[in-house]
Amino acid sequence: MIQLHPFASLGGFRNEWLNAHHHFSFGHYNDPDRMGFGRLRVWNDDEVAPGAGFDPHPHKEMEIVTYIRQGAITHRDNLGNEGRTEAGDVQVMHAGTGIVHAEYNQEDTPTRLFQIWILPDRHGVAPGWGTRQFPRTGGLAVLASGRAQDSGSDALTLNADAAVMAGTLRAGETARLTIAPGRGLYLVPASGTVTIIPGSNPESGTTTVNTRDGAAITGETEIVITATSDAELVLVDVAA
Repeated sequence: MIQLHPFASLGGFRNEWLNAHHHFSFGHYNDPDRMGFGRLRVWNDDEVAPGAGFDPHPHKEMEIVTYIRQGAITHRDNLGNEGRTEAGDVQVMHAGTGIVHAEYNQEDTPTRLFQIWILPDRHGVAPGWGTRQFPRTGGLAVLASGRAQDSGSDALTLNADAAVMAGTLRAGETARLTIAPGRGLYLVPASGTVTIIPGSNPESGTTTVNTRDGAAITGETEIVITATSDAELVLVDVAA
């Protein structure tokens, strides 16, 4: 089954420096039908104004992945970590037993990002942070993972049985993904448009997913993704 969450249907929040859209209930936005997707609890689509950002605040027992779509974000935390993550790259913060962090846009242009929160399977771990550059071309790559199959890969580590993937497809290109039993995918095009067909049951029809829409995919063993325009995709694989 493929359930589409059109961008226009997302929750939202806006002030003088932040324009946020929420795929799942978050803050003042509460929809009992959108409380998460398996262990994926939050997917926020944020635009942060130049010279602004999130002042120091605490987190605990959460895996927080930030994927930068445009611009860059600068991270600081109470462990002494500091770093800048640019468009197409990813940072992972393990909130673990507790961390205080800040995220600022120190650029001259707006920063656009996806912030993804995943509930951990391993609790009481030491907090931490890391960032890494990844190629933005050549299909889909695993950026961060706690799945056993990704052990030893270049992916940043997650304390959760989940994986965050991203990559680009040129118009007309196709990607075929296998989905393990009991697992699902949540897919969002950062740009472009794709169609999704269940590989095991193509007669069930085609779903079109436009820029910044969400697609929750469950009960499928395989999907075929085709870019109808140049597309940049971000996906999360979790137990559904």
